[in-house]
Amino acid sequence: MTVGDPTMVSNSGHAQARTRRRVFGVMFYALTIGSTVLGIVLLAALLIDVFADGVNQVDAHFLTSYPSRFPDQSGLRSALLGTLWMLGLTAILAFPIGVGAAIYLEEYAPANWVTRFIQLNIANLAGVPSVVYGLLGLGLFVRWFSLGRSILAGSMTMSLLILPLIIVASRESIRAVPDSLREGAFALGATRWQMVRRTVVPAAAGGILTGTILALARAVGETAPLITIGALTYIAFDPQGPMDLFTVLPIQIFNWVSLPQKDFAYLAAGGICVLLMVLLIANSLAVFLRYRMQRRLQ
Repeated sequence: MTVGDPTMVSNSGHAQARTRRRVFGVMFYALTIGSTVLGIVLLAALLIDVFADGVNQVDAHFLTSYPSRFPDQSGLRSALLGTLWMLGLTAILAFPIGVGAAIYLEEYAPANWVTRFIQLNIANLAGVPSVVYGLLGLGLFVRWFSLGRSILAGSMTMSLLILPLIIVASRESIRAVPDSLREGAFALGATRWQMVRRTVVPAAAGGILTGTILALARAVGETAPLITIGALTYIAFDPQGPMDLFTVLPIQIFNWVSLPQKDFAYLAAGGICVLLMVLLIANSLAVFLRYRMQRRLQ
């Protein structure tokens, strides 16, 4: 091998390229690890600060008292009940419609431009700002359907907000089911509906429930759509039905934060603690149901 041999130059170039790729890989790995650690640290610091200010506010009086202009007498009973009503009705409305739409698009819809157009628009709707859904709910449910500023109008608005998320997550879960399960069901003489109901949906149940949990968590934390449709910031009574006026925890927390007295800031921190507890309980219930369904499938 002589000086200037093309083979030597080629090997040297490959070695340098491998070194650059290795360096870039290490840098990217370090960047992702650092970003993850930074996010976890910031979240932990925020939670510690909130719980330090608010955990002492959470007691029986805080949970069973109505809002008041006096901090020592104020609670979030009406907001907590309104949140539970909203969470339940939104799940009842959005879950079957979202899963049904996902099943149709993945198992029944023909592969043509109309289906692709619908799928593209559903994906785009998942990124629409929440206040746009509030304006839609105001015009459609509050005024046109004459539902007023009721829990039902708010739940239907929030259902529109999370439907694209549920549909996209459910479609991905259904698409991940192996085709061999479908072919096996057909080979045993099952109809398409029997195959979907007894094979595809149980196999995709874990992903479907996970997507629904994340969507409901977003719905519980949203305030802009509910403020847009006219949800109240002060209610001193328990909502008894879907047509009653309502408020929810995020709106009550926002109202307390906007008040100048420092004691209301502590009440807002307590409200955040209660809201996180509600989300944790709802998520735990959904995870338990998903685990039961997966065990039954196995």
